[in-house]
Order: sequence, then structure tokens, then C-alpha cells
Amino acid sequence: MRARISGRATAAGVVLALAVPLTACGSGGDSGGSGSPSAAGGPTPSPTPTVDPAAYRGTLDTALGPLDKALRAVDRASEGRALNQALGTASTAAATAAGGLETADTPDDAETGNAALAASLRDLSRSLADAGGGEGRCAISPRVELGSADGPRRVKEASTTLTGLGYPVRLKLPRTEQPKHRRLGNGALVKDARSGGLGRLTVRNSTDSDAVVSLTRGKKTAFTVYIRKGASTTVRRVGDGSYTVYFTSGSDWSSAKKSFTRDCAFEKFDDTADFKTVEVSGGTQYTVLTFSLAKTLGGNATTSEVPESEFPS
Repeated sequence: MRARISGRATAAGVVLALAVPLTACGSGGDSGGSGSPSAAGGPTPSPTPTVDPAAYRGTLDTALGPLDKALRAVDRASEGRALNQALGTASTAAATAAGGLETADTPDDAETGNAALAASLRDLSRSLADAGGGEGRCAISPRVELGSADGPRRVKEASTTLTGLGYPVRLKLPRTEQPKHRRLGNGALVKDARSGGLGRLTVRNSTDSDAVVSLTRGKKTAFTVYIRKGASTTVRRVGDGSYTVYFTSGSDWSSAKKSFTRDCAFEKFDDTADFKTVEVSGGTQYTVLTFSLAKTLGGNATTSEVPESEFPS
């Protein structure tokens, strides 16, 4: 039977009357109705057991072990081809470790941290691959690249979280380096294969970057000299001959690569530098040349860009 709400208007307002059904109570025995409901019997199901923490710690060690080994190899590798190969191997190992953690059985209190670690390992894989991508002469050191990458930082954060929960993350990330600003002294000879002569070359560097000038005859380099920005230098004892004049500019000089590592440009003068010595009445004439490097228009010598692989080493 349903409750019914009715009302009648009065001068004072509306009076509501609520009709509620009444149920007669028997004094005893079964009245033949359905009776009052009884509580359902049977045991309460227990919650699904969580993953054993010790088992998860073993899963972590198994998934991260090969990656830790690969990262230690990166740490030991010498810069160059060996380091680039180690970075590639470690990148693959990081992606494999991430895949293992993404499908791992995880304790309730470690689920969020495990997911964060797996995602950070994906980032690390990309960071390692990107750092090892530059093999040219003008390339930032992979260790400098890693120092500013997001992957290693995120792995550290996720590792700290899981370790704090009692699940140690055993990974030794490779060492990184801050950007360098290496320079040679003004007039320093990077290479000197002069055989003697009376010629003289002065180079003035009016650009906003350090520069290196190299004179070659055919495939042989006579000398390569370093000129700091805003400075000039003179190289004496230049032998007779026709030379191609190359120059490169940039920042952070790597003696190992014989190149700048950042903001590089590689060019050469379109005209050759010709040195000649002749005997004249009363003495000897020899060539004295001056080259000016400047970011200005109106010079009397044109230049062309050259691939970095063609720049004399």
C-alpha cells in the first residue's frame, strides 16, 4: 500500500496530512505471510592476496640487472665510437627493462612507483639513443647531452620513490658532464708541418667566435693555427707555393677531434694564397699576406662552406 499526501487550503495556509499504512502485529506464531527477511548465511569472501614483496624485489633485480650492466659499460667507454656503441646497447636494454616492469606482478603499495619507473626507463632509452647520435667532428659530447636529458633525472626520481618503499632499485647511471668551454691560446699551432720559407701570413679574427685557420697544398696540411675572437696572429716561415685556406669557427675546442664541438662553421676562401720568394736587385722579395675574418659585407675575398669531413684534420 502506498503513502498518500493530501491537503486542504485554509486561511492560514496549507495543512498537509500524511496517510501512513499500519501493519498489525501478531502476538505469536506464523501468520502465514512471508515473514521478516533473514540474514543470508555463508562466509564473507576474503580479498585477493597482494603480490609477495620479496617476489617483486626479485622481479626488479631480474629486469634491471642487464640494464645496470649496460649502463656501467657506458660509464667505462672512451669517447668516440666505443661510447656511441655502448649507448646504443644501453638504450636497447632500457627499453627491454621497461617492458619487463610493465607486465610485472606488483604489490599494491608499489604499483604507482613501478609504473613511474617503467615510464622513466622508456625516457632513458630515448635519451641514451639521442646522446649517441652525433658522431661528427662538431658534436656535443654524449656525456654532456646526458647531463641535460630528462631520462636520467626521471629514473632517479622513480628509483628514489620505490627504494623508499622498501623495493631497492639497483641501477648505476653513467657519469655525465657539464658543457665545456675549452680554448687554445691565441696563435697556438694545432698542426705544424712547415718546411721553412720567408712567407708571412697574418690572420685577424674580428668575429664573435674563436677560429682555426688551416693552409693546405693538395692533401697535405702545412699548418693549422688557432686565433681567439677579437685577436690576430702571424705565422712566419711559410714556404713558397699555392695554398687553399680553410677556416672553422665555433666554441669549445676538442683537441681529440681537432674541431669545435658547438656552433660550428666550416669554410674556405675561394681564392688561393700564393707565396713566392724571388731574388731582386739589392735583396730578396717574399710574400706577406693578411686575411681578415669578419661578419661584414664588402670584403675582397669570397668564401664557400665545406662539409666538416673535408676540413683538414
